[in-house]
Formats: sequence, C-alpha cells, structure tokens
Amino acid sequence: MSNKLGKIDPHVFEQFISNKCGFNREEVSIGPEFGVDVSIVDLPGSMAMAMTSDPLTLIPSLGLEESAWLSVQLMANDMATTGYAPMYGQFVLNLPGNFSKSDFQTYWDYIHRFCSKIGIAITGGHTGFIEGQNSTIAGGGTFISIAPKNNMLVSKYAKPGDAILVTKSCAISSTAILAMCFPETVTNKLGSEMQQQACATFYQTSSLEDALAAVGQNRGYNDVTAMHDVTEGGVLGAIYELATASNNGAFIYNDKLPIGILQNEVCKLFSLDPRYCIGAGSMIITCKQGSAQKVIERLAKENISCSEVGKIVQKHLGIKLISNDIVNDLLYNETDPYWAAFFKAFNSGWK
Repeated sequence: MSNKLGKIDPHVFEQFISNKCGFNREEVSIGPEFGVDVSIVDLPGSMAMAMTSDPLTLIPSLGLEESAWLSVQLMANDMATTGYAPMYGQFVLNLPGNFSKSDFQTYWDYIHRFCSKIGIAITGGHTGFIEGQNSTIAGGGTFISIAPKNNMLVSKYAKPGDAILVTKSCAISSTAILAMCFPETVTNKLGSEMQQQACATFYQTSSLEDALAAVGQNRGYNDVTAMHDVTEGGVLGAIYELATASNNGAFIYNDKLPIGILQNEVCKLFSLDPRYCIGAGSMIITCKQGSAQKVIERLAKENISCSEVGKIVQKHLGIKLISNDIVNDLLYNETDPYWAAFFKAFNSGWK
C-alpha cells in the first residue's frame, strides 16, 4: 500500500511520532503537536526560543528566484505565528548533481537577499550535490527566534469565544503557482490579463506582515490570542488544525470566507475548491471577543484585507461549517486536492 502524498496525517503522527521524541527535557514547553507551527524551548531570564522547520523548494520550471522565495517565506510564515519574525536560519541543501554552479549562485543569492530583508542571520547548515536527486525538495531549513516567553503566541492558545479571522484570500499560493506553471492554458481559458494578475499574486504568499500588523510592533497589542499559517488543506484545513490544537471546536460561516475573483476562477478551471487548497500567504488569526474590528483595522492600515469568518467554541460543540443556516461537520482532508489537480493537468499535456 502506497503512502498518500503530502504531509503525514494526524493518525500517523500520533502512532509513530508523538510519544517518541527522544529525551524528555522539561524546558521544552511546546514540542511536536498537530496543528502547531513552532516548538518553544524556555531559556533563562524569562526568554524563550521558538523553532520551525520546513522543506526547501527548488522548482527550476517555476524559477530560481521564486523557489528561493518559497524556501524562505514558508518557514517565515510559520515563525510569524508567534508574533515575531525569524532571527536565525539553518539551511540543509541536497542539490541535484546536474545543478550548475551558476544556478546555485543565483538561487543562493536570492536566499541571502530574502533573509536579509526579513532580518534573518544565516548561521549554518550543510550543502551538497546528490546524484539522482530529482525532487522539487532541495533539503530542509530551520528558523529560530528568541523573545520574551510570555509574549510568544502558539496556535493552541485559542480560547472559546475568540473570533476567527482570515487574511487576504483562500488559495493564494495554489492559484499563483498553477497560473505560472500552466500559462498557456490559463491564458486561453481565462484571458491574458487574469493569467498575469494570478502570477503577480505569487509574492503575496508571505503572511509575515499580516502577523506583525495584527500583534503590533514589539507585541504592542494583547487582543490576538493565536495564529496559524495556512498551508496544505487550505483555509478550512488550517482552522480545523487550530481548533484541534487548542482542544476546542469552531463555528465557521461559509459565506464569510474570503475568496478572490482570481482565486475562484483559476481554481474552477482546475476543478478545485479554493477553501481546501494550499493557501500560503493567508493567516488564521484568533482574537478576544469584541476585538475583531480593531484587528481588521490594524491590518487595513497596512493594506492587508482581513475577514471575520467565525468563532472558537467549546470542544463538545464540534468543528462546524455553516452554509445557508445548514450546519455540517467540517471534514478534515488528509490529502490536499491541489497535488492531484496539478499532476492531472501536467499529465494531460496542459501548458
């Protein structure tokens, strides 16, 4: 039996990983958990160290600059859920044997540039060339940040009564990458203007600014309770993960979910539901009851759209999706439909 593509499902995590995490150190306050973006280790002097790791992207057909952008920003998005930007970075590069030195220089120059802009010092790692390495994953990285322990947010800190906010739109990264990888098809079906606009949204796949605007400089606001980065499973999957991580339920109002015209049209072309597609660039934010409008206004000042889509509730009420007053259990998709749609288009000869 073959494994499903994408991240392992929570059942596999519980069975093989959750109770086998090496030596038990009491200073590890947040370890590996489903739906939690970072780990946190307590340090002396009321400080804490947050860490997050992710694969590095290398997709030559997408572009070296674009690959480097994803490699840096997807890890930065995870760290942003603490309310802080990443400070230090480790990179392990397992590059294809036929990857030229000039291409490597280009790729790494962009890694350096994007890290410098965020304020990340690259502190080490490993770099090598591997024969037979044809994956779009070029290794892995770890970002680290140090901040006051009591100021760091984690997705499991959401509380019943909190409002659920979603920034920007569903399916930002899915839409942009599909438009970039299948430009002829998207242009022929939707027009050149929509194809170009969809490609341009690629650089909206960072949610670091969303998080920092929500919490304020130096965590100046205390009304945000938790954040969770949207990745595989889309906006609905991310809300499910946050509710589960915090041991709560959630009511989500379908008609309030933000879906941009671009995202809707491109997803429709590939027979995808934008609510469930990889959505890097969007951030799930929970905030104290009555403070949603204040958070939305802070984001608006930075030209970041934000929608209130539901609320966190007691666990026994479940995780529900409400459409036209019809209440259904929100089902968690363990396999993001994006992958099947991408490979179906590729194997069908879409250009």
